[in-house]
Amino acid sequence: MVEDPRGPRVVLLGECMIELQGEPFGTLQQSFGGDTLNTAVYLARCGRAAGLRVDYATGLGEDPFSAVLLQRWAEEGLGLDLVRRIPGRLPGLYQITVDARGERSFHYWREQAAARAYFDTAPDADGRPQPSPLEAAAEAIDVLYVSGITLAILGEAGRTRLLALAQRLRARGAQVVFDNNYRPRLWPDAATARLWYARLYALCTTALLTLDDEQALHGGITAEAALDAAWALPVAEVVVKRGAEPTAVRLAGQPWQTVATVPVARVVDTTAAGDSFGAAYLAARLAGAEPAAAAAAGNALAARVIQHRGALMPREAD
Repeated sequence: MVEDPRGPRVVLLGECMIELQGEPFGTLQQSFGGDTLNTAVYLARCGRAAGLRVDYATGLGEDPFSAVLLQRWAEEGLGLDLVRRIPGRLPGLYQITVDARGERSFHYWREQAAARAYFDTAPDADGRPQPSPLEAAAEAIDVLYVSGITLAILGEAGRTRLLALAQRLRARGAQVVFDNNYRPRLWPDAATARLWYARLYALCTTALLTLDDEQALHGGITAEAALDAAWALPVAEVVVKRGAEPTAVRLAGQPWQTVATVPVARVVDTTAAGDSFGAAYLAARLAGAEPAAAAAAGNALAARVIQHRGALMPREAD
């Protein structure tokens, strides 16, 4: 095989939704966002100079909103060959309200979103499901990035295919990165979520954890207990984001290191703080940085992002 002179190819799988920001029945600003999409955009921005290739894999419809989303993603430099256009489906929708402290509240319309059907492919002549674009491209992927929200929206059959794909990637030396974003309302119960998280942790190379989410996933355990659980994960590289508290990182066989966050005088909007952290962290690691230095890069980008409205700050603010 001829080695590709460009940088690694990173594929992020998940859901992007249409965002309406503002007060109900007031003026609403249209935008878009979603945890893995936010990470994909910031990763493309962070990795552009190094030649990093970033693809976004998701399901969209054949409607005007989907067409504009594709146009906007292309403008950000994302590869779109792995997007499935699914007739009769639409993107999901959410409304976000931000309080005076920059904290958010959400309302969702996503039950029939196209991204949920990404792995719902028609059978071939032998009755076997045809591969999704992502599965068909598996041999050309260097890093696969998914989140807890990705797991939640796919349903059991889709999750099973995702884990089979992750196993294929690991078998040939590719990386699998998992962000633990846990949203209880997307799961039938916490026990089901813990089961699927454990299956993916067994396959991933890097776990990006938000401590609050890890506590909620395990029934509201203490921060100390959640850190102990993170330490015991069968993952070579673990990163724990703790809000304003120092970020904790560890490689297998090495002690934890802590990396200070960047103080911010006025938080405008915490949307995409963790997503942007993951992007800068991964971009730095793929460029050869040590975990502590990558965490510092993640903290620095997250600090800038939370001083802007919405998930994606303007490119000129990078």
